[in-house]
Amino acid sequence: MAVRHKNKTFATLLALLLGGLGAHRFYLKGSVDRLGLLHLCSLPLTGILYGAVQPHPFYVILPLLVSTIAGFVEGLVIGLTPDEAWDAQYNGGSGKRSRSNWMLALLLVLILGVGAIVLIGTIARVFDLLYTGGSYG
Repeated sequence: MAVRHKNKTFATLLALLLGGLGAHRFYLKGSVDRLGLLHLCSLPLTGILYGAVQPHPFYVILPLLVSTIAGFVEGLVIGLTPDEAWDAQYNGGSGKRSRSNWMLALLLVLILGVGAIVLIGTIARVFDLLYTGGSYG
């Protein structure tokens, strides 16, 4: 049975848009991927925190933010994998070869920019809440 060809650019796009929910992991490894399920568990955890303890709103979305940042890092790893290594890992029996183009480079720049903004914003807000109690907003 031939293995379905997995596109590296599409996997990187999934990591950018839905990485916090693990969509890229499910695309690459199927529905039983443990890390993908861990990403997906961040959504109910956010709901549980919202309904159970009513902490500061930032703490409610913190599990989803951490999962999203991890998705951005995974997107960078996926996008920066050489085509030969990508084909050996994910497309061994597909019979096709991957060819990266400019769209992948654009997605990598976008992931790096958005990921840096989200990471710096998250770190700044965590330290604001931990050290000042949120007195700066």
